[in-house]
Amino acid sequence: MSLLTVKDEMDALVSELNQHNYNYYVLAMPTIADYEFDKKLAHLNELEKANPQFADPNSPTQRVGGDITKNFITVKHKYPMLSLGNTYNEQDLRDFDERIRKAIGDHFQYVCELKFDGLSISLTYENGKLVRAVTRGDGTKGDDVTNNVKTIHTIPHQIKTVEAPEHFEIRGEIFMHKAAFLKLNAAREELGEIQYANPRNFASGTIKMQDSREVAKRPLDGFIYFLYTDNNDFKTHWESLQAVKDWGFHVCEHNKLVNTIDDVLHFIHHWESERFKLSYDIDGIVIKVNSYAQQQELGFTSKSPRWAISYKYKAAEVETVLEKVTYQVGRTGAVTPVANLKPVLLAGTTVKRATLHNANEIERLDLHEGDTVFVEKGGEIIPKIIKVNLDKRLPNSSKVHYLHNCPECGTELVRKEGEAVHYCPNDEGCPPQIVGKIQHFISRKAMNIDGLGDETIETFFKRGLINHISDLYTLYQKSDQLKTIDRFGERSIENMLGGIEKSKEMPFEKVLFGLGIRYVGETVAKKLAAGVKNIDNLSKATVEDLIAIDEVGQRIAESCVEYFGNPEHMRQIELLKLAGLAFEIEETVIELASDKLIEKTFVISGVFENYSREQLKDLIEANGGKILSGISGKLNYLVAGDNMGPSKLEKATKLNVPIISDADLLEMIK
Repeated sequence: MSLLTVKDEMDALVSELNQHNYNYYVLAMPTIADYEFDKKLAHLNELEKANPQFADPNSPTQRVGGDITKNFITVKHKYPMLSLGNTYNEQDLRDFDERIRKAIGDHFQYVCELKFDGLSISLTYENGKLVRAVTRGDGTKGDDVTNNVKTIHTIPHQIKTVEAPEHFEIRGEIFMHKAAFLKLNAAREELGEIQYANPRNFASGTIKMQDSREVAKRPLDGFIYFLYTDNNDFKTHWESLQAVKDWGFHVCEHNKLVNTIDDVLHFIHHWESERFKLSYDIDGIVIKVNSYAQQQELGFTSKSPRWAISYKYKAAEVETVLEKVTYQVGRTGAVTPVANLKPVLLAGTTVKRATLHNANEIERLDLHEGDTVFVEKGGEIIPKIIKVNLDKRLPNSSKVHYLHNCPECGTELVRKEGEAVHYCPNDEGCPPQIVGKIQHFISRKAMNIDGLGDETIETFFKRGLINHISDLYTLYQKSDQLKTIDRFGERSIENMLGGIEKSKEMPFEKVLFGLGIRYVGETVAKKLAAGVKNIDNLSKATVEDLIAIDEVGQRIAESCVEYFGNPEHMRQIELLKLAGLAFEIEETVIELASDKLIEKTFVISGVFENYSREQLKDLIEANGGKILSGISGKLNYLVAGDNMGPSKLEKATKLNVPIISDADLLEMIK
């Protein structure tokens, strides 16, 4: 190979791997398996060693982690957050052990730890109080995500012990348990949003959210795995782990202190199969020399410590046969292709189906009928087809084409520009959409109707008792038909009708969420209800009107305008009004504490240390001020906290709107 060709290959690898790093660390949406990435990175490293004259200073071999997001304050790490060298090869571990022995002799121990598949975090404590939480970032500086991390229940805000040093730093991993991931991903699917590929991505996406209240709704967890102090308070890593556990930190119970590399390999072999029984994902094992004095003697390379290494497991992968592709229609009309597979054992469970996500994925895989495919569990949870075994493709097999019409009602599918998902627009006539919408309406987070469940809704629909949400409120007229349903006695009917009647007391925001407007989740429904006050205002609002409301973006606004532009939707709302449901917010009469803010208008944005935004809103209104939904020339003050959206700040600055803090606000009403 000519030198010019080598340089071209190196440049191409740098470009590709930097993009993968960006996808992984910044977007939290990786497009390549860890194993494939590590192979490419190792190949680039070999080329750079052989051809140093062509090495690019921006090469990922010279960097740790990914880029810094621009949404948070950037903080420099006191102790750099270096990455670990890693391997998939047991011989590499024996070579690592041999290097250690040559450097420090035979008298040392290892600590074996599970390698959590999450988001690395650095926690700084002063006088026992958590003062800062910072992401890895590029290894030397990261994002300050303190407010978000404070929502994680296993990370103490204050430790109650006199034994801890005045200042120390803790390193750990933030992650999401599998059960929480599946539940939250299902909710995203319900809203027609793109699902996260695995819990690691979901955890990463969550910790980078601007609103810590939204973070608090997503159950994150964290394990601690390293302690830094200035005074070397402990002699060994194992000793420090036991201490921080006593201080109240969450330390993994599976850590193990061992004496030999054979003990390390036994630990690795044990968890290769047992990992699938854990409630969270691990992707390998971390091995560290135990003694801090020996760690210091071994030192560091420019990228990683010489006293630690990680062994990474390959993703569980099997080969099976694609029997057919079917399609599921969700309540929002999103049509998802599903690969039906010849049953095969994968990571401890029998896999019969795998998601194909959308038409783009079918095209990317170039699927043909009867193909032999490789399947892996993305994040060890959701089975996915990663590639086709072309050597086993059947002769004259037909290419799989994404369907053009809804598999349930036959309506031609639509695909909006910029979106990957196809939708069935027949939301009032497509059976799974009708049933799904009514099931969503009665759910706990929406109307919370007692005495009704998903199966009952399906039965009622099949029997022609309900076709729309509004039909729930006429069921009392069909008691004779209800009595003919198996296991549906008088008491059950009475409880159900009582639950339906009681649902009329639910506030406007719950009704609005229950309507099932695409992209309007529970939080957005609250914001919309507060911003428009009633359904009539919402139905007449333009995209521009809606975007002015806090947390409502272009996609949500367009979806609302489209929803209320449908005459059948408006007819249903009129029927629900007649049934007695709440379609306007109840304005509370506020007794003024003072009139110091009368005729002054405010927008509150960001996160505040001493007050919630709701408390500041109440304070302003109690003193005669008015809260506006968006920034305009009519605004008198923008009350700004940490992590405020840059667009609001930019708009306020352009309009010369005074920007004040919560302390300034308190001074105004003192």
